[in-house]
Amino acid sequence: MVSQHDIGRWDASYDVVVLGFGGAGATAARFAADDGAKTLLVDSAPEGHEGGNTRYAAQLINCGDNFDGEKEYYKNLTKPMDLDEDMIDTYVEGMVDMPNYLTKYLGVESPINAKDKFSADSIFASMIAEYPEYGGSEANNYLMVHDGIFDAALWKILRQKVLDRADMIDVWYKSPAQHLIQDPITKEVIGVQIEREHVVRNIRAKNGVIMTMGGFENNKQMMQDYTGAFKAAPLGSIYNKGDGVKMAEEIGADMWHMHNYESLGLLHGLAFDVPEGTRAQLILSFPEIVNGSVITVGDDGSRYFDESTSNRHGHIFQNGHWRVPATNVHPYLIFDQAQYDRIKAAKDLPYKDFFNVLTKADSIKDLAKLIDVNPKTLNKTVKNFNQFAENGTDYAWGRDPESMIAFSDGPFYAAPLTHNVLNTQGGARRNTHAEVLDPSGNLIPHLYSAGEFGGINANEYQGGQNLAECLIFGKIAGENAAVPKATYQTTAPAENNQPAEPVAVAVNLGSDAKPNNEEFTTADNQYLGKSNSGMGGEVVVRVTVDDGSNIQNVEILQQSESDDVASDALAELPKRIVDQNTYDVDSISGASASSRAIKDAVKDALSKANQPA
Repeated sequence: MVSQHDIGRWDASYDVVVLGFGGAGATAARFAADDGAKTLLVDSAPEGHEGGNTRYAAQLINCGDNFDGEKEYYKNLTKPMDLDEDMIDTYVEGMVDMPNYLTKYLGVESPINAKDKFSADSIFASMIAEYPEYGGSEANNYLMVHDGIFDAALWKILRQKVLDRADMIDVWYKSPAQHLIQDPITKEVIGVQIEREHVVRNIRAKNGVIMTMGGFENNKQMMQDYTGAFKAAPLGSIYNKGDGVKMAEEIGADMWHMHNYESLGLLHGLAFDVPEGTRAQLILSFPEIVNGSVITVGDDGSRYFDESTSNRHGHIFQNGHWRVPATNVHPYLIFDQAQYDRIKAAKDLPYKDFFNVLTKADSIKDLAKLIDVNPKTLNKTVKNFNQFAENGTDYAWGRDPESMIAFSDGPFYAAPLTHNVLNTQGGARRNTHAEVLDPSGNLIPHLYSAGEFGGINANEYQGGQNLAECLIFGKIAGENAAVPKATYQTTAPAENNQPAEPVAVAVNLGSDAKPNNEEFTTADNQYLGKSNSGMGGEVVVRVTVDDGSNIQNVEILQQSESDDVASDALAELPKRIVDQNTYDVDSISGASASSRAIKDAVKDALSKANQPA
């Protein structure tokens, strides 16, 4: 925390400053602007990587068919934790009103109802109520802004609402917030210190600061301290590093839900291992790693869950509760040559590097030494598994016998795994007005929060609730922060307690989010194509054809896809399209949305090439 006395001047002044350009931040900035507040929206990520976890989510928004049922279901999810009843009511009311919200504020005329969309055998149908045994579960539902998932559709709508208000909202990328600035007399939060182009700027916030900075899943120390997960690779944004937690603690905010985090994946919150600081790939379908002569082992070489059972956002059933399993430093997928051959014969391989990361040995003992697990333990684990498979009962973990095949002779293989994390829920405690509270339950004046930073969801998580929370509390925070505050101190008291001169305020420092007015040129037999179906903004391509309309070249002129997700698609897909002389080529594994955008843009360009002169 920085006192007003510690700064020499204000570098810029806004009515509202929003920290974090994700789903909650975009929502808060939009509603603050709609209420007449000149707003600054900042993010630590570079352009093209903003969006927080909203960008990477499935785009399924939790809602409720009726208030009483949805409230019962939510309270069952959080048992035995005690949460403020007014907060629960505010959240549930928002979820029940979600169809109206999407139409009225986001322009989605006919939100898609998941109960009507997904067939009974779909993985997403089973997620509509992830805890169907709980009372009220029949009231829970999902909404979608269009017919598609994992394509950033909701995020792009929220982002566009910000860009549409460029006259009221300035956006800064690569501008991490560092400290809140507090009035020493009133204790009001009156500004923020933000690092902008390697210069620390003091930004005045006349009416309020809104913290929508996401969680701390990319801060290894915080993950260890608060959640006990000492190694977990992120599935969402790599820019959620707990800066909001540090800033809130500095100013004396009360913290809640710090131990809660969510994971996901076919293997109970496990993904294939990646270098520290990079995103893991979400695997929702890879039957060959949970069926056959294949097991998952922890650091000592023993199994620690039923590989075949479904999980609920990484939570598995343990002693009466659904919990995220304890993390291991180096878990492994272990299988034999027969399973290797089954995987090799599979039509689709969702993890393209699978065969490049394997460790191979002729015996289980040798394999154990290579992957640093106890040879006796791993040998016993495989021996017991073989006996369970032959007897038709897994006495250790209750795995479905239909999914078990005894290991044959070697060679044997190990694939390195890592536990993953979707997001953390902890942060500053808020009230129904999205105001941040101190440990005594008092307001920290002019400080607000929304989204995953201090989220309301805890204990057993229902998918889609975080997106709903971003929309519900983002709106509340934006509208309340925009209200003019009469108590704001405009002067810093001098040593003799006489008013000093007002602190100087410089002009605003501009915005990084400018309308794209760039005009791309074309020569003969060249055509421009556009698509908005990727993970970022608009993709623009220039396609060159010969006189016979054969594709000669594809250039990507503009895109805002995430490099870590889309790099292969951006590099390889244009070559495929030229080589095969069609836009309708196979997508790049792990980059389906970016691949679709490129192909749609090329299709758009080719449609113009075939137009009559």
